[in-house]
Amino acid sequence: MMKKMMTVALLLLGCTALHAQSKELYLFNWTEYMPDSVIEQFTKETGIKVIYSTFESNEAMFAKIKLLKGSGYDLVVPSTYFVNKMRNEELIQKLDKTKLTNFGNLNPKLLNQAHDPGNDYSIPYMWGTTGIMVNTAKVDINSVSGWADFWKPEFKNQLLLTDDLREVFHLGLRTQGFSGNSTNEEEIKKAYDRLVLPMPNVRLFNSESPKVPFMNGEVSVGMIWNGEAFMANQENEHLKYIYPKEGAVIWVDSLVILKGAKNVDNAHKFIDFILRPEIGKVISEEIGYASPNLKSVALLEEKVRNNRIVYPTEEDLKNAEFQIDVGTALPKYQEYWEKLKSGK
Repeated sequence: MMKKMMTVALLLLGCTALHAQSKELYLFNWTEYMPDSVIEQFTKETGIKVIYSTFESNEAMFAKIKLLKGSGYDLVVPSTYFVNKMRNEELIQKLDKTKLTNFGNLNPKLLNQAHDPGNDYSIPYMWGTTGIMVNTAKVDINSVSGWADFWKPEFKNQLLLTDDLREVFHLGLRTQGFSGNSTNEEEIKKAYDRLVLPMPNVRLFNSESPKVPFMNGEVSVGMIWNGEAFMANQENEHLKYIYPKEGAVIWVDSLVILKGAKNVDNAHKFIDFILRPEIGKVISEEIGYASPNLKSVALLEEKVRNNRIVYPTEEDLKNAEFQIDVGTALPKYQEYWEKLKSGK
């Protein structure tokens, strides 16, 4: 009898643990990249508590996930080529699309890209561009049309660059006519030599919230993501967003489930929740990035749907490039990135 009671007790403990597990979701996302109202609604509808943590760069996120060997969180939001990188490192797992009833809402143009053919491992969350912001209260808008203008001496100590090696090297490469995805060591070296020149203009690197230094008046020109630019422009009409003539960076941030996720079913529930048209609408309107969800876009207010900061025209995207994995060339980028930031 005692043995049976112990068995029953152990089974009950196991059920309790399973139940507790089913009521949590660990999400690792970019700073200021998910409205609180969305998380609150998800929890209200499902009873699942979202434990939310943030990172400031793909590199920092990747380093932490690799250290944890693909565990510690359930859902993560890497940018374009990092999906491929995490898949190759076996840090993420295949999705069960039978649990994603809203998958058909996604824009086909953003699916089946080189970083994840067939979208077996990732679901687009937001997409956008990296371009230029100008404070027109301090700088003539007509004096800035592309990345090359960052080298102008009048911008000494007024320039902001994102704290992202691939984005910064994009402008170093594109201003010399190279692809922002170059794997040619000579071209990467030329980009580094080119980037050294405007360093006296650089006041700071910021990928946590690049709009803040603009709004505080610390910088007057620099790199920024379009969603950050949208939010800044809502508060200060002098902060204008420009698509550089040499070509903006195009990126897609996606939801992926880690290989060691403990709440896989909850992760699928959250992804499917995010793919609901009305939820995608709320996210796009609040954080200022373009939704990959066609049904969400259709619900947007006209002033958002037609806002070129958020939803660029084909002309705006002329010469723009998606970031892709540069493979074995990445260590060379990292070597020059460290030298650039250290001033060596």
